[in-house]
Amino acid sequence: MTQNASLDLPLVRIADLAAHADRDVRLQGWLYGKRSGGKVIFLQVRDGTGLCQCVVEFAAGAAFEAAAACGQESSLTLAGRVRRDERAPGGWEVLVSTLTVLHAAQNYPITRKAHGIDFLLSHRHLWLRSRRPTAILRIRHTVVRACREFFDRQGFTLVDTPILVRGAGEDAQTLFAVDYFGEKAALAQTGQLYLESACMALGKVYCFGPTFRAEKSKTRRHLTEFWMLEPEVAFARLEDLMALAEDLICCVVAAVLAAHGEDLALLGRDLEPLRQVRKPFVRLTYTEAAAWLRSAEARAWLEAEIERDRARLQTLADELHKVEQQQAAARRAAAAERLDARAAELREEIRDLQSDLESRPEHIRLAQNFEWGKDLGGSDETILSRRFPTPVFVTEYPRQAKAFYMKRSAADPRVVLNMDLLAPEGYGEIIGGSQREENLEALLAAMAEHGLRPADYEWYLDLRRYGSVPHGGFGLGLERLLAWLCGLKHVREAIPFPRTLGRLEP
Repeated sequence: MTQNASLDLPLVRIADLAAHADRDVRLQGWLYGKRSGGKVIFLQVRDGTGLCQCVVEFAAGAAFEAAAACGQESSLTLAGRVRRDERAPGGWEVLVSTLTVLHAAQNYPITRKAHGIDFLLSHRHLWLRSRRPTAILRIRHTVVRACREFFDRQGFTLVDTPILVRGAGEDAQTLFAVDYFGEKAALAQTGQLYLESACMALGKVYCFGPTFRAEKSKTRRHLTEFWMLEPEVAFARLEDLMALAEDLICCVVAAVLAAHGEDLALLGRDLEPLRQVRKPFVRLTYTEAAAWLRSAEARAWLEAEIERDRARLQTLADELHKVEQQQAAARRAAAAERLDARAAELREEIRDLQSDLESRPEHIRLAQNFEWGKDLGGSDETILSRRFPTPVFVTEYPRQAKAFYMKRSAADPRVVLNMDLLAPEGYGEIIGGSQREENLEALLAAMAEHGLRPADYEWYLDLRRYGSVPHGGFGLGLERLLAWLCGLKHVREAIPFPRTLGRLEP
């Protein structure tokens, strides 16, 4: 086949190769990997929809020479016959007849060897091309789409709220300050206050956009810039909000399981915990959760968990020893690469588990000495969310631990009508919400307790002056949700370009 003749062939996506079996097609993409078998070169080509093995034989002449010369991440156009091969990625390969190198890349910095996380984050603009990040981004897309479709079906209206604001929506200590033409302003921590205004006009509304928290935290759950989905509902009580959150999570989990079996498998995600997600979720009051954390039952459960993880650590160490022995004996390059990758995975898992085990005694101490009135800490949420196989609602926190706008409980004025939803497997909070205080006098009193100036919130107070009704909503952290769904160890992998303490680029 000549170069010109190949231009008449249909241009197809790798994801659609099965529909073109035993036909000649064109592909466009990038060289993900390459290995040579004498007079045959095997190219792994990616195009954003999948990965395809492309076989270039010596008889292909110029195509063989071009394949031999091009480096990782070179951009390519190739033509050839689609054929079935169970051993190939996706089960299909292309026998190449012509190949054009659009741009020959050399010395691509991200190779198959293990790289440290700092190196990968500094090269995030290139790291996104690797299979793991692309799988996560595809799942993120499905989560966003599922959320939007869910709220569309429920009759919600999307309302875009401002990013530049005057005051705090959450904690004034975590505001990013901005000079707004000589006035003090900040980046929005939440769209909630504005959504409350919109829900009084439209009934059921939501926003979905970036939010900002200037928390000097380096934990695996924190980003300084993240995306949050926030519904707000007029005439809603706390139980209504919990039912809405339950339905939303079940919908999103089902959508991800239906569309991303291969991506989740590539990430090494155990699907069984996700399959266990169904209504009703576990419900605990804050007071019940605090009592359990301090209980002898909790201590015994935590100590048994430590013993299980120590046994797991020994199993991993034994496997690593076997892999290291096999590495020493490996002769073929492909086998050596596979063993190197597995050894790196094992070392990382061992390192993470050792670090986790080292922190467990302190987590037990904190749990056993937990004082009523404090907010649940990260270790407390981890313990509670490992205790149950499904998501857990924790409700009715002490009012001093929560935001000024949360409504006090009539049954116990010490607590507010709020809920946090903790994802299982130790992932912790993914949703936080509450019924809002609709009474003007009660809201002013709460603002005074929190040291807030009513003058900074006059427009917000107007909502309680003109047709106030019971209402509420919640915020869902997209990256935290995605970290749980994908089984990620750190939330920074769940966003294309993470912003964390000390990292502002790329």
